Amino acid sequence: MGRIYNFSAGPAVLPLEVLEEVQKELLDFQGTGMSILEMSHRSPSYERVNAEAEADIKELLGLGDDYCVLFLGGGGSLQFSMVAMNFLTPGKKGGYVITSTFSDKAMKEAQKIGETSILFSSKENKYNRVPRPEELSYSDDLAYVHITGNNTIEGTEFMDYPETGEIPLIADLSSDILSRPIDASKFALIYAGAQKNIGPGGVVVVIARKSYLAGRDKALPTMLNYEVHMDNNSLYNTPPAFGVYIVGKVAKWLKTQGGLEVMAKRNQEKAKLVYDVIDAHPDFFRGYADKDCRSLMNVTFGLPTEELEAKFATEAKAIGLDGLKGHRSVGGLRASIYNAMPKAGCEKLAEFMEKFYKNNK
Repeated sequence: MGRIYNFSAGPAVLPLEVLEEVQKELLDFQGTGMSILEMSHRSPSYERVNAEAEADIKELLGLGDDYCVLFLGGGGSLQFSMVAMNFLTPGKKGGYVITSTFSDKAMKEAQKIGETSILFSSKENKYNRVPRPEELSYSDDLAYVHITGNNTIEGTEFMDYPETGEIPLIADLSSDILSRPIDASKFALIYAGAQKNIGPGGVVVVIARKSYLAGRDKALPTMLNYEVHMDNNSLYNTPPAFGVYIVGKVAKWLKTQGGLEVMAKRNQEKAKLVYDVIDAHPDFFRGYADKDCRSLMNVTFGLPTEELEAKFATEAKAIGLDGLKGHRSVGGLRASIYNAMPKAGCEKLAEFMEKFYKNNK
């Protein structure tokens, strides 16, 4: 069977060129006579993989030596707890912008550690939008402000990030990391589960200002202390080495494609193909997100009945368009069109949507 167009939200599509490189190197990594899967994380060969992945990510984001990139395990969800354990100090509150199921989960984990404050919530409207700048205000007792940059389930995305002044800004960018140019220097810390846009499941990328990680409470459990991982270049214990290797490959692939400006243009073009069909038939394809908050990564929509949605997913899969069912918590349909999704996949999806509309309206 040939390769399909995989619209899954994560683990998700990876660049074919990266997969072919991995396949070629799998049994003999760069002349070492062994697989990267077998290699000691203390070996010079693996240390180069780790260092190059960090350097390439920093280059893509335009960051200097005052930032570090960590490669951790535990999934993006572990970061919900780690952020609060490291930065939520007595007398301070964690400020949370609640724009999704995952940002709500992040706040609930923080509440197990200390006090939190809801700065904005679109929960009553089923997370259909992100806040406008004037809707956010910040008190002096905030330890940090936490946002979820792109909301995978609901299909909304911050295009402009909050201006928090002296208050550290922390972001979960799991599903839009490295999808477009951003001013990464405005963030004290970014974390991202790699499996949505830049790698396989099992590795989390943390990008942080070194000074922000310094001076953590020594009473923290060692493995949950960001400073420990920074001081040990992510090698305090055995890292998710194969995942880091693939993240590094994806970062190099992004550079060969022309960097994040090129990816942003491609992602805008891909998203427009699908959104144009939704907008052309709004009574049939019912978009969830407010138009000015739509995600470029996750296009979410419903159909008039659940039966039609099931039929849509089944017929799409039959012609090589897979992974289009919405998240189990909300249902509907979702097309995840991350960096590695080729434009041809979105063209084929848009064509199918038009045909499905004509046959089922």
